[in-house]
Amino acid sequence: MLALNASRGIRDVGVGLAVLLVLGVTACSLSRKEQGAIIGAGAGGVAGGVIGHQTGSTTRGAIIGAVVGGTVGAIIGHQMDQQAKELQQDIPGATVSRVGEGIAVTFASGLLYDFDSDVVRPEAASNLRNLAASLNKYPNTDLLIVGHTDAVGTSAYNQALSQRRATSAANFLTTQGVALTRLQSVGRGETEPIAGNDTEGGRQLNRRVEIAIVANASTRNP
Repeated sequence: MLALNASRGIRDVGVGLAVLLVLGVTACSLSRKEQGAIIGAGAGGVAGGVIGHQTGSTTRGAIIGAVVGGTVGAIIGHQMDQQAKELQQDIPGATVSRVGEGIAVTFASGLLYDFDSDVVRPEAASNLRNLAASLNKYPNTDLLIVGHTDAVGTSAYNQALSQRRATSAANFLTTQGVALTRLQSVGRGETEPIAGNDTEGGRQLNRRVEIAIVANASTRNP
């Protein structure tokens, strides 16, 4: 399983506390969804944590939090425009969106895994191989992979399943030559729904894997 290194972990604790101070709330007053939205992604920083809290999206928070602006931001944005166009062509079935100075890629979990499984389906492997090829072409980016589930079953089980799926996708990418140091994986279980869980259609939308692609620290701070 992928894990944050110690220095990132310490920094992320500080980010979380800073976000709580900015929002003027205490951890015990947050709902489960709100707690899930305060991100631990090294790319996000305080701004990303606040946005993640406000939007309920760990992925969006990580990307927006990595924005630098100015000339550097324009250069990053141009690269992301090109990479997003290529990903849209190379990864059928996935949703590719430009967000800030990054890219958000969303896979319906059914495209990657069988029901209640964290094993990448053979027919889905080509999508992840194409994603890995893009990442190897643009080595100055980092990824946050976020697993999500619907609300069927216990929250503890859903949390564990979402983490296993995010980790499985990350591990697959490493087999395709993507450096482990570029990857972080996290499960959000049922805490960040994008649709209602009272219909099968809504539950299908909630079962997904989201990937945030952002410029790495050396690119953002040349």
